[in-house]
Amino acid sequence: MSATDTMTTIAASGGGQSRIFHVEDEHHAEGGSTMLGFWLYLMSDCLIFAMLFAAYGVLGGNYAAGPSPKDLFDLPTVAVNTAMLLLSSITYGFAMLTMERGRVGATQAWLAITAISGIAFVSIELNEFSHLIHEGAGPQRSAFLSSFFTLVGTHGLHVTFGLIWMTTLMVQVGRHGLIAANRRRLMCLSLFWHFLDVIWIGVFTFVYLMGFLR
Repeated sequence: MSATDTMTTIAASGGGQSRIFHVEDEHHAEGGSTMLGFWLYLMSDCLIFAMLFAAYGVLGGNYAAGPSPKDLFDLPTVAVNTAMLLLSSITYGFAMLTMERGRVGATQAWLAITAISGIAFVSIELNEFSHLIHEGAGPQRSAFLSSFFTLVGTHGLHVTFGLIWMTTLMVQVGRHGLIAANRRRLMCLSLFWHFLDVIWIGVFTFVYLMGFLR
């Protein structure tokens, strides 16, 4: 047994004899609890979005004599917005590849490109919300619009938090390099960012495309 092993010593007596037992503590891989906790968080986020999709499925057809998706949505603009988020997912993949090679500068550059694409996505979404509200189609107008703003807005908030997280990690990588802790954080953000990509594909299909088919 090496000197680095962690052990617990237990003393016991019985029958006039004293015995000592050495029990090895269970070894956990470094960062394992972090990844497990993050997977649990993602599963809870899945439940949140599942409920929001379900609410939209129930309420999405209640227009209250107001505008319908065909009257409000601009599919070309939404397609451009979708392309921006998909592009950001690809560029984050390049950031992870350069991270594995230990290239700090290239990793920072790909993260910056990813952040720019994410900012463009949020900006287009905010412009869409502003236009709808200006046209009198705010979340209070109908059940359809309430569920729409809640679902799409929740996703947009997640992207915004992801951008803040990404900026923080860029600062950390710039100061400390690609140490083990920063690599682990970048991997967690990668899971989060790709998760948002998958959710948006569902939003684009279920809300925008199917809205035009109703």
